[in-house]
Amino acid sequence: MLTAILSAIGVIVAIIITHELGHFITAKASGIKVDEFGLGFPPRLFSIRRGETLYSLNVIPLGGFVKIAGEEDPKVERSLASKRIGIRLMVLSAGSLMNVLLPLLLFSIAFIVPHDVVIGQVVVEGTAANSPAVEAGIKPGDTIISINNKEINSTLDLSRYIQLNLGKKTTFQVVRSDLSQKEIRLTPRWQPPQGEGAIGVAVRTLEPTIVSQNEPFWRAIPMGISQTIETLVLFKNGILSLLIGVVPIEVTGPIGIAQIATEVAKAGISPLLEFAAFLSINLAILNILPLPALDGGRIAFVLLEWVRRGKRISPKKEGLVHFVGLFMLMSLILVITYQDIVRIINGNSPIP
Repeated sequence: MLTAILSAIGVIVAIIITHELGHFITAKASGIKVDEFGLGFPPRLFSIRRGETLYSLNVIPLGGFVKIAGEEDPKVERSLASKRIGIRLMVLSAGSLMNVLLPLLLFSIAFIVPHDVVIGQVVVEGTAANSPAVEAGIKPGDTIISINNKEINSTLDLSRYIQLNLGKKTTFQVVRSDLSQKEIRLTPRWQPPQGEGAIGVAVRTLEPTIVSQNEPFWRAIPMGISQTIETLVLFKNGILSLLIGVVPIEVTGPIGIAQIATEVAKAGISPLLEFAAFLSINLAILNILPLPALDGGRIAFVLLEWVRRGKRISPKKEGLVHFVGLFMLMSLILVITYQDIVRIINGNSPIP
């Protein structure tokens, strides 16, 4: 249990540091003064100064920060705001970019490390009337062996590749009960009737077997790249599903994330690395949203300046917007954290 907790904490810290290193490295490389590099939020527990930058460990474990000189005020010496638009966009977006690149490494290592996978035949047990599966000719008793040439070995594989192809013409390779093969093309639905799923089938994995797998690095790296791209597509489809009301909004705060990471860590290194990659992409997308106090909110002000042909919003007004946004964000985090604590006290898990 202690090992799982420490592993989970290590993963979360690594993701935060990776994000902040993106800002830190690009700012330093651009000649911008960095006042502080902090893990957690103040008050400070410990700090040490190296050159012009203070490195701090802080009490509130809700993230991290890089305090860059003059983020809104170009009059500050060697400030971010005094740099041209291209450099500011690079520095502000570097954290999210690092969080997108990190999963390439994490997924690759996850494939290299020995890990358990479920292998079996995915058999159709039933179909829903007027569903894409019925209209395309899928029948009970069919075994789904691939989707768009991706091998299907479990219901988890099936669900993943269906979600990747929502709204797209998708090729299913099935084996009939007479052992003949058939290629079937259908389009998974964005908004299926309740209980039917995107294609309208009930399936099970026949004779599932758990086997240990690991890949050599020359195969793991391209697989890691492919997994990262697919995860980004799944995020995009997940966001669209939220917007059209297909799935409910579920929010988990830092404590809830730590709880999930601890539970995943019990399953092994590979699942923990996959979860870390997922979390890193989540952080990248969250931070790039155009919300005040987040990287995306600051990017929005830079883009507004570009649209206005170099005419800036006053530093005072921009600073106020980000201050209010930060206050609202911290308030929201505290509310979610309270809900996470109540859930833990009640013995519930954030994992369905």
